[in-house]
Amino acid sequence: MLVAAAVCPAPPLLVPEVAAGAAAELDDARTACSDALAVLAASRPDLLVVVGPADTDHHGAYPPGSRGSFHGFGVDTEVQLGDGEEGPRVLPASLAVGAWLLRRARWGAAPVEGFAVGEPLEPGRCLLAGREIAARDERVALLVMGDGSACRTLKAPGYLDERAAAFDAAAGRALGAADTGALAALDPVLAAELLAAGRAPWQVLAGAAEGAGLDGRLLYEDAPYGVGYFVAAWS
Repeated sequence: MLVAAAVCPAPPLLVPEVAAGAAAELDDARTACSDALAVLAASRPDLLVVVGPADTDHHGAYPPGSRGSFHGFGVDTEVQLGDGEEGPRVLPASLAVGAWLLRRARWGAAPVEGFAVGEPLEPGRCLLAGREIAARDERVALLVMGDGSACRTLKAPGYLDERAAAFDAAAGRALGAADTGALAALDPVLAAELLAAGRAPWQVLAGAAEGAGLDGRLLYEDAPYGVGYFVAAWS
């Protein structure tokens, strides 16, 4: 059963070594992520699953010990998902950022696993995956990595799309209210057009939280670099 969840943005720029001179621009986001992870630790989970977007070649489960790095972004920083021997799979970027956040928080409250969801996965299958994750143990927590639209400004990765602000506003309201129905209703076609990589992970969260009666708080919402970033805590 799901007892808590933290929602965090997934850009590698959260890692200061990657952001370099621009690191201070996401200080508020990092602080909010730390606050959200404190909520997870306080929930005393038996299992923590980090959920994040990935391409279809890297979807599926990642066992404890799975490793990732930010070598592709020009830094030597390496991370590991929880404890244990090195896992057989290399973490996609979103799960690597999640692993970095957990290391920064000195996570030790529960075993950690990963689950990467293919960005095109349709909502019904995302919801089912969430239900299956929540049923894994008596007390399950989720760290859900994912961004909103990447089309909020002219300089955004996806250029300016007038629909992006409304999409992000709806997502922010749903995340802040722990509204599983509203998350489940996010349009996957629109999300793909707006490059909103968080859609599928958020819908996994919606499935996991069905019937759990969790309350939500939105701890951070902004669109630096023209990309919608959210931090929320559910408990």
